[in-house]
Amino acid sequence: MDKEAGCCSTHLIEGDGTFNAQGLDDFIKQVKLAECGLSYAVVAIMGPQSSGKSTLLNNLFYTNFKEMDAYRGRSQTTKGIWMARCVGIEPCTIVMDLEGTDGRERGEDDTAFEKQSALFALAVSDIVLINMWCHDIGREQAANKPLLKTVFQVMLRLFSPRKTTLMFVIRDKTRTPLENLEPVLREDIQKIWDSVPKPEAHKQTPLSEFFNVEVVALSSFEEKEEQFKEQVANLRQRFFHSIAPNGLAGDRREVVPASGFSFSAQQIWEVIKENKDLDLPAHKVMVATVRCEEIANEKYSLFVINQDWCDLEEAVQSHIVPGFGRKLSSMIDSCLSSYDEEATYFEDSVRSAKRRQLEEKLIQLVQPTYQLMLEHIQLETLDKFKKSLLDALSGGLGFANAARDCTGSFIRIFEEQCKDATIKQADWDSAKIRDKFARDIDSHIAEVRTAKLSELNALYESKLKEALDGPVGALLEGGGDDTWPAIRKLFHHETKTAVSEFSVSLSGFEMDEKTNEEILLKLENYARGIVEGKTKEEAAKALYRMKERFTSLFNHDSDSMPRIWTGKEDIRAITKTARSSSLKLLSVLAAIRLDEDVDKIGDTLVLALVDHKKGASPSVSLRDPLASSAWEEVPATKTLITPVQCKSLWSQFQRETEYTITQAIASQEANKRNNNWLPPPWAIAALVILGFNEFMTLLRNPLWLLVIFVGYLLSKALWVQLDISGEFRNGMLPGILSLSTKFLPTVTNLLRKLAEEGQKPVSANPQKTPSNPAHMLGSYQGVESSTGSSNVTMENGPEYTSPPRHVKEQ
Repeated sequence: MDKEAGCCSTHLIEGDGTFNAQGLDDFIKQVKLAECGLSYAVVAIMGPQSSGKSTLLNNLFYTNFKEMDAYRGRSQTTKGIWMARCVGIEPCTIVMDLEGTDGRERGEDDTAFEKQSALFALAVSDIVLINMWCHDIGREQAANKPLLKTVFQVMLRLFSPRKTTLMFVIRDKTRTPLENLEPVLREDIQKIWDSVPKPEAHKQTPLSEFFNVEVVALSSFEEKEEQFKEQVANLRQRFFHSIAPNGLAGDRREVVPASGFSFSAQQIWEVIKENKDLDLPAHKVMVATVRCEEIANEKYSLFVINQDWCDLEEAVQSHIVPGFGRKLSSMIDSCLSSYDEEATYFEDSVRSAKRRQLEEKLIQLVQPTYQLMLEHIQLETLDKFKKSLLDALSGGLGFANAARDCTGSFIRIFEEQCKDATIKQADWDSAKIRDKFARDIDSHIAEVRTAKLSELNALYESKLKEALDGPVGALLEGGGDDTWPAIRKLFHHETKTAVSEFSVSLSGFEMDEKTNEEILLKLENYARGIVEGKTKEEAAKALYRMKERFTSLFNHDSDSMPRIWTGKEDIRAITKTARSSSLKLLSVLAAIRLDEDVDKIGDTLVLALVDHKKGASPSVSLRDPLASSAWEEVPATKTLITPVQCKSLWSQFQRETEYTITQAIASQEANKRNNNWLPPPWAIAALVILGFNEFMTLLRNPLWLLVIFVGYLLSKALWVQLDISGEFRNGMLPGILSLSTKFLPTVTNLLRKLAEEGQKPVSANPQKTPSNPAHMLGSYQGVESSTGSSNVTMENGPEYTSPPRHVKEQ
């Protein structure tokens, strides 16, 4: 029982021809047949029913096939085909026990299963044992003859049969020596071979081309059991290393690898059952195709779930994986090697074709990951390139040199990383991604170049803006004969300076001369645009500037002090000067004169608007020089204010400044009236004539002169204190009302002051003490005059006077 424990007997084919595929697969797993490659052998036994086949196999291979119970009679024991492993024999040997032929249970006419099982045994077995009785040798119609005919007939259905060893086992050997039995048996076998119809291709083929014939004899198991077992043990030794050269199956051909045995056996049985011709070479290719494809699919599935591959695929999703190509190539190599190891014994062409398909599937599987890896390499290298370029530019390196050095360096880095990511099994060209990387670098360089040029251009434009905008505006506000020469000088100097500095900055970009000239010309045009734009801005405010100029000159003297119209000023001359200056400002703003072009705008304006009556003949005066929309010798692009517009502006300017002039004249007349207190000459003459007597009386009595003088001083003090002339500027009635409210307080203050001055003690220094009332009144007058400024007069209300300031004692 211990010997039989590892045989794993299995019912392979039922008596009705049903193939037990699941049982075969389980059997192969139990005996680990798939791991044997080509190092295995298949043995089958056929023979008449109840001839001791199962007994022989159980004793020869330590199997446990069911044996006939002789005490119950002779009947069918084995139904269909059974399979078991030969225990203890190396290499792995599989034995099949076939249903006996010529059985009573199937009848005389039902020989189909006999032929099918015989053909199956010849197709899958390396060694076929033919069990026969010794006493049947030499008989024409004995049981062995129909069996041999069946074997040879089904053999002829094989297109190219594998070379099989036929071992005839003679049972219950008699006293006739084997040396005498074997020739007779071989002669009978040859006769049967010759009598069997053959295909045209094999008519002359000898028996030895298809079979190795072996003959052994065994004693009776029932009568000489010990001798039988000894002979079986000797026979068993011949099955060790049976597939080695000179072994029982040493010259076998067309062997199916062990991993494909199950599928091969199923397919052979299906073809036999369908009564088709069995083409073994085609069957071998078919088995190899199916089995190699199964192996390839299995290896592909294992690769997909391989933890190393999953980890690598996940890592590539987020970052660059160092050694990506080496790792992935190693995984693919391992997968292909595993395939090669299992499929090595199948048909070369099929194995190679399926290997290529497996390799292509693996490459297709890893291609997205490879592409993602290249994208990471591209993006990360591009980011590093951007940072390196920025650092190089920040370090003061010229743009062209920085771009050239960084490009060369990072192209090499990119190619090295692409090489590191290369999968040796894939013939992928990274030229496209390399070209895209180069285009991305060029695009970024172009962007940075544009940005840097824009920065430089903006920098120098801002410098020009700062250097030209304010000064040009100030010069235009001045509006004199030297305005445009000064603007041109400023423009040329600042533009030349900026262009020179900009040119030095552009040298680091190493651009062609034409591009440099275009950029510098653009900067010059920008500077010109600043001047022109400022001029246009000022021209739009020409009327305001003219009025401002006129007001400034008209209301201020040469020392920039405000004018007081006392009546001595020549308003006509002042007006003419202010208007001429405003007209000069208009002529300055009328056109842009950056190109030193000579024009007659100023003369035309003066002639037409100021001196139009001087030296003009009647014929000339009929034509208005400002009745035009363009200036002579001035292009329209440089004209800011046309002659017609100048005339309109001048008319509006005159209307809006007339009020200022009128006010000045009115102020001058009012001042004249206010300052002229003397009576008319005739009144003075009448006073002299009529007051001669009174004058003589004063001369005769000098005391009256003193009284008159004191009265004058008091009147003068009241005049200053009450500011009578100022009160009457607002009209007669308001002046009277205001004086009536201020008169009594002022007189009271004046009298109190006089009393205080009279009560002062006499000082030791007589020179500092007032000696007469006139001096005292004069001092008070000065004091009162100084305090008069503290009075506040409301336009429609009473005037409030601050308390008088006391004179400190000296």
